Amino acid sequence: MRDFVRYVALGDSVSIDLYPALDAGATDVAVALEGDTTAGSVAPLGAASLLFRNAEERWPDDLGNDLSSLYPGIELLNLAQDGATIGDVFGEQLTQLDETDAPVLITLTVGGNDLLSAYGSRPKRALLDRIVQDIAEAYDFLVEQLVTRFPNGVVIVNTIYDPSDRSGKIPGVSDEVGPLPLDVLDRMNDHIRALAIGTPRVLLADVYARFLGHGVSVAESAQWYWRRSMIEPNALGASELRHLWLETLASDEAGR
Repeated sequence: MRDFVRYVALGDSVSIDLYPALDAGATDVAVALEGDTTAGSVAPLGAASLLFRNAEERWPDDLGNDLSSLYPGIELLNLAQDGATIGDVFGEQLTQLDETDAPVLITLTVGGNDLLSAYGSRPKRALLDRIVQDIAEAYDFLVEQLVTRFPNGVVIVNTIYDPSDRSGKIPGVSDEVGPLPLDVLDRMNDHIRALAIGTPRVLLADVYARFLGHGVSVAESAQWYWRRSMIEPNALGASELRHLWLETLASDEAGR
């Protein structure tokens, strides 16, 4: 097994604690009222936090099912930010990382906000296609930088989930712009899959496939998204994502 010494979470709100903790009622009142993590304490219930160290009081069946148990002494650096785009990862997150030959594990959850921004401006189809191509090229360059800067690291890239469950309709998101163009999402996800297959030390976590059927098409109790904003994971969704990451790592180890 690889002996990871550090786990770095990069990307957007899919990796942070805020929304899973709000869903679980595990934040200070000020945080719940303001939606600001600096206003008080937030329980470590996001996917990255759970991957690093399980919350035993909430998920007792996952006792020992975390990186801290698999790699004693491993450190966590969660740089993911609410609303982050690929540009934000470059400009604000990578700048906080020093290059190293040490074995590090990196999870990257990004691209969803870039697509939502492209949808929101409602460009003509030809322009939308060019924007998506630019997003895909920026994604490639980001992953290339991670592989280069961390020559003994492993990067888990993630496809982008679809809370609409193939309807193209996400409450609070598609209300103004109409059904979202799912073929664009499909193209981006296929691109991420191909990138992972063709790049050494890059592993694929197919979040899209794992989360499909747990969005608007099912009752709230079965959803993996936060009820107040369906583009964010809830507590159960965060736990399911860390399970997917652990399975991705285990499959890679089994195949080596």
